[in-house]
Amino acid sequence: MNPLVFGVAALIAAAMLEKRKRTMHNCSDDILGYHDDEVTLPKLERDEMRQRRDANRDRLKDGLAEEELPSPIEFKSQGSYAMKTMTRHLNKDYDIDDGVYFEKGDLVGDRGAEMSPLDVRNMVRDALDDGSFKTAPEVRSNCVRVFYDAGYHVDVPVYRRVETEDLFGDKSVHHELASAKWKRSDARDVSAWFEKVNNEKSPDKENGRQLRRITRMVKKFARSRPSWEGTILSGFGITVLVAECYHADGAREDLALYETMKAIKDRLEWNLEVEHPVTPDTTITKNSDDPKARVLREKLADALEMLKPLLDSKCERETALKCWDKVLFTKYFSGRIDDEGKGRSSSASRPFEIGIVGNPGVSEARPAVRKDGGGRYA
Repeated sequence: MNPLVFGVAALIAAAMLEKRKRTMHNCSDDILGYHDDEVTLPKLERDEMRQRRDANRDRLKDGLAEEELPSPIEFKSQGSYAMKTMTRHLNKDYDIDDGVYFEKGDLVGDRGAEMSPLDVRNMVRDALDDGSFKTAPEVRSNCVRVFYDAGYHVDVPVYRRVETEDLFGDKSVHHELASAKWKRSDARDVSAWFEKVNNEKSPDKENGRQLRRITRMVKKFARSRPSWEGTILSGFGITVLVAECYHADGAREDLALYETMKAIKDRLEWNLEVEHPVTPDTTITKNSDDPKARVLREKLADALEMLKPLLDSKCERETALKCWDKVLFTKYFSGRIDDEGKGRSSSASRPFEIGIVGNPGVSEARPAVRKDGGGRYA
């Protein structure tokens, strides 16, 4: 693009942003309330997941020991569980990643030959299958999957620790994932990347920091309609896009969310590819016309259209909150209007409706919104 044209475009964009800051109806506290009450995971569910994860680790260690097979050198939670970007799901359809690590030298067969990635995944699957599951653990292309009746599953990716020595005798260590072949990878690098970005870009330090909260909110939006499941970009892809396009606003949580959603949509207009943040020459999307990235772009465009009334300086609170209801497919925001009509400023005094329009659930009563997290998952 011509530098002059680019400069003019940047000035126009900055002016439009300033205008939105002045005119967009302020729903900052409402967005924070929705995040704390309906998006972040309740302690009860976090504790249950942690207990199942730990029991799974014990089951694997016991199963390997019983067959006198190699012992793990460590376990490490990964993915959205480790990054604390998981969002609440009505049916508890959670994906927990918990990696298991072995020494390369221990992974040998009966005749001393190196075990293949499939051999190692089968070994882990057999050790986990103690007969207590209704659905037996399954070997997947990059992990072993364990299913739980509660609705979620635990994915166990398997890694080997590899130590190498160069010509000068200097040693180094890296890790390889048991995929179709042994592939240099370590999901812990992703967790470290996200923590660094969250700390550097967020304007605050409370409640998990803003970038993490906005990540959860965009992921929640992407899972707000059951019909979108399987058609829209993955949670990890969304996390990478939020980190890339995030618009910080320490005073306005709603503006931070709106501007980030808009920036992601605009970014996907010219490039649908999403690169892996820590693995060079690797993309999260399949190609330059990834269908799931296209769906995310289309749904974000629809959401921004739904939010247009908020940009009118004459927009009233009830209209604004109903717009957010429509975008996030909930009744939560309208419920706050009802509370205010009864002299209450939050959902503190009653259980409120959650979930999706037409299929509300009932939530436990929660304390008023607090920016310090209020004991929520942060």
